[in-house]
Amino acid sequence: MRMLIALLAALIAMPALAAPETVSSPTGVLSVSVDVNAEGRPEYSVSRLGRLVIAPSRLGFLLTDAPKLERNFTIQAASRRSTDEQWEQPWGERRFVRNRYNELRVQLAERVAPGRRLDVVFRVYDDGIGFRYEFPDQSSLAQVNVAEELTEFAVSGPATAWWIPAFQWNREEYLYNKTSIGEVGVAQTPMTVRTADGLHIAFHEAALVDYSGMNLQNEGGGRFRAVLTPSSQGAKVRRSAPFATPWRTMQIADSAAGLVMNDLILNLNEPNKLGDVSWVKPFKYIGVWWEMHLDKSTWGPGPRHGANTANVKRYIDFAARHGFRGVLVEGWNQGWNDAWFASGKDFSFTRAYPDFDIEELARYARVKGVRLIGHHETAGNIAVYEPQLEAALDLYQRLGIDAVKTGYVADMGGIQARGDDGRVHHEWHEGQVMARHHLKVVTEAAERHIAVNAHEPIKDTGLRRTYPNWVAREGARGMEFNAWGQPPNPPEHEANLVFTRMLAGPMDFTPGVISLEGKDQKIQSTVAKQLALYVVLYSPIQMAADLPENYDANPGPFQFIKDVPTDWSETRVLNGEVGDFVTIARKDRAGENWYLGAITDENGRAFDLPLSFLTPSRSYRAQIYRDGPTADYRTNGKDIVVEERIVTSADVLHLQLAPGGGQAIRFVASSKR
Repeated sequence: MRMLIALLAALIAMPALAAPETVSSPTGVLSVSVDVNAEGRPEYSVSRLGRLVIAPSRLGFLLTDAPKLERNFTIQAASRRSTDEQWEQPWGERRFVRNRYNELRVQLAERVAPGRRLDVVFRVYDDGIGFRYEFPDQSSLAQVNVAEELTEFAVSGPATAWWIPAFQWNREEYLYNKTSIGEVGVAQTPMTVRTADGLHIAFHEAALVDYSGMNLQNEGGGRFRAVLTPSSQGAKVRRSAPFATPWRTMQIADSAAGLVMNDLILNLNEPNKLGDVSWVKPFKYIGVWWEMHLDKSTWGPGPRHGANTANVKRYIDFAARHGFRGVLVEGWNQGWNDAWFASGKDFSFTRAYPDFDIEELARYARVKGVRLIGHHETAGNIAVYEPQLEAALDLYQRLGIDAVKTGYVADMGGIQARGDDGRVHHEWHEGQVMARHHLKVVTEAAERHIAVNAHEPIKDTGLRRTYPNWVAREGARGMEFNAWGQPPNPPEHEANLVFTRMLAGPMDFTPGVISLEGKDQKIQSTVAKQLALYVVLYSPIQMAADLPENYDANPGPFQFIKDVPTDWSETRVLNGEVGDFVTIARKDRAGENWYLGAITDENGRAFDLPLSFLTPSRSYRAQIYRDGPTADYRTNGKDIVVEERIVTSADVLHLQLAPGGGQAIRFVASSKR
């Protein structure tokens, strides 16, 4: 009896559990429930059309210098609001974006001393969810030093995952694994999963500002926990309150195609902070780049130096003849010695090699209607780069160079950054130090009307909405791996990228190598697929990466590269499965023409494609670039057929893709009927 009385007394002493706070998406497709369990641990869950998708998952933080923010919480208050608006992209895969969501703000407070407060804000769309933590101004937690997040994502039921490993030496440049979710180790984001009943979920983050990038660690049972990128300073994030974390995101769709049509990441970023950005121009470019990867020339000085005045003028002349706006030149600046990799200590960003006349070349390009594209390879040494940054950008501004490709070639943990103590520390590409660095580069460039294309970058999290001069980045295995990679990119690679890396934002993949020749190895593609990549892999800047002489030798396929735009008013994903195939149609923002790209993996495919995306009142001249009858990435990737036919929106095209192949179509609109 005494034990029963004691138990009843304990139950009476426990705080009453409040009802969960809930919010649904605008049409009720998705719903979120936020609760605090008996130990005061906050957690959330997600349902879709009444079915549990994300099981109860923890929220909270470990701190380096204070008790963890993880238990003894109560829900102090909750508020809700709704938004339905449309905004216009200055450039993008579609012109107008609808931002429609219901928001729930849950104010958590510790029920024991020191009584700290923490808000969690959920924005629920019909096709995705974003949530973030907001640390209010409070004396009990004025300085926040984060050791780790405790954020979880508990996938309900078995699922297949497409993922690349985190914390490995080659940063983001890995081939995608396809495994059960139980076989995932520590994954980078975006990570895409498909549940047993066909639901697709992509986990990522949005608005990564002054914070450490998030990765996902498999905790077993379908549960993943956020793992932040390390810092040399102990705490992975150091911030003063008040501040908000990046959004933790889940894009959710019935199909793989639905993931690509999702604007969640962009919508969770702040609107444009730069004002008039009409100076940011989408464009195509060529460059002194692929020849170095083929070892036909060198980045460094010497008899085979690629960035010499005569060679660059040859590229400028080619660009002018064929309508390319830009010419990228790598290896122009002093410091490309034999030991530049992961060092960068000798780089100058204002002094050119003697055989590269930057003043004359800028003048020559300008007369030809072409722009040089700048290049700042840092080898990960921002301690050397940042003191030179403003002078380097001033030089470009004076010369009319309005775009720069930055690079951070160094292994994981190889970023060299000067700390507050004046010493150089080694940091990670996606740590808080680099989040700050990239925004410094982007904002300094914006002051001089210069666009930025970062390679070996921090991950894309939609900040192009806030800073539209951040036009593209790499952040995955690109074309250069087809030159020398062991293994090179397999045929499934681009079909993986569309549903994983590309969900984060534009990628400077550098397609269009129609010679299909790497350095002593064949590219696992067909020519038609190389053309299709200009439509399938979105970027407002697209490189024609092959050597000029290879384009001169193949004027038929080259015509599509010359014609295809890089800025779109509409995008439609017509079909696709992760890692297998995809077909995407896009409408030119500058006119009525449509472009289509279809690609496949190592398997050939045939399917009928309704052209219902075309305007009903028009006819179109379909300029078709398709795999020929003997095309196969293993034996005859160069077999391509170029043909034309008249079509309307009522027609159905039969597409046949060779193994490792693709198809590209330009639909030239006639006047309205």
